[in-house]
Amino acid sequence: MSTARSTALPLPPATGAWREGDPPGRRAWVALSDPLPLESGGALPGVRLAYETWGRLAADGSNAVLVLHALTGDSHVTGPAGPGHPTAGWWDALVGPGRPLDTRRWFVVAPNVLGGCQGTTGPASAGPDGTPWGASFPYLTQRDQVAAEARLADALGIARWAAVVGGSMGGMRALEWAVSRPERTGSLLVLACPAAASAEQIAWGTVQIEAIRSDPGWRGGGYHRAGPGGGPHRGLGVARRIAHVTYRSEPELAGRFGGEPQPGEHPWRGGRYQVESYLDHHAATLVRRFDAGSYVVLTEAMNGHDVGRGRGGVRAALSRVRMPALVAGVGSDRLYPPAQQAELAAAIPGADRLRIVESPYGHDGFLIETEQVGALVEELLGQFGSGSSAR
Repeated sequence: MSTARSTALPLPPATGAWREGDPPGRRAWVALSDPLPLESGGALPGVRLAYETWGRLAADGSNAVLVLHALTGDSHVTGPAGPGHPTAGWWDALVGPGRPLDTRRWFVVAPNVLGGCQGTTGPASAGPDGTPWGASFPYLTQRDQVAAEARLADALGIARWAAVVGGSMGGMRALEWAVSRPERTGSLLVLACPAAASAEQIAWGTVQIEAIRSDPGWRGGGYHRAGPGGGPHRGLGVARRIAHVTYRSEPELAGRFGGEPQPGEHPWRGGRYQVESYLDHHAATLVRRFDAGSYVVLTEAMNGHDVGRGRGGVRAALSRVRMPALVAGVGSDRLYPPAQQAELAAAIPGADRLRIVESPYGHDGFLIETEQVGALVEELLGQFGSGSSAR
């Protein structure tokens, strides 16, 4: 076996979740006073939402922008990695003075999604008995997550967002905001997401969930108290590898890696291909900063995404979205192809046309092509936005 494959690294933690006692970083928290009713029935008690803000809220609350993250994102939209924040901001180029979300004018709010693992209540959090929820954490939908975010807005004194912005899973929640709470959504930017999850998208998600649950380290979801290396990190790593292939385009992978082996390694002697090493890197990184239970809960919520459920279908639901809206897809996206965003743009009365982010990077283009995405943000807030200067 090659040296590169067998090099010993410190064992990953059972969970990469933020835990009580860890550095808070820039996070603040809101604790819900009452249990949160869930779409599936029952209610979730003891909910806390972690969030970060940038800028200053106007006296009339009119300049608030809600930014919603994707599956393995968190509240840390901008800023360096450091204590409490394992990674740098995932949209760093978009938020700050002089940037598209100019914090001299806008009050930017980014929560960690309900069911997540970076400070908000999720499977790694303590349940009613004081031990981690684990597999007993309830099934969530995008509607549950938006209901929790609406409670956060209430706590911050924000009656109506000037804009709600999100991509991928964050775009699903942005759509839910616009459909379920149009009176609280001043304008909308939806990137690289569908109106409802397709059979293929559900299939990709289901395979990833099964990879995690079939890992012996899953322990029926009760792994959170295990020592280093004791969690389902192999299954989570496989899930990440599968997902990452869907996040990038075939031409990009072919151009970057082809069928070449890692320098000095021979696949026929146990070494790796370059693309294999690339996927290994992303898997190893994720297992040290994310929780497998959250990955399962959030993927299940994405699989269940359907804005038309119980609302007369997708077109009837989207007819409620009459605020100014921009819908954009990534031209090379094979996970959520642009045809799905074309459906959104055609059905949303407030959207004039589909915008395409040109990128070789596939689905991840909504994170990478910050110049193009920034232009969309500026168009929404400049031409359509209704915020006022903070005062």
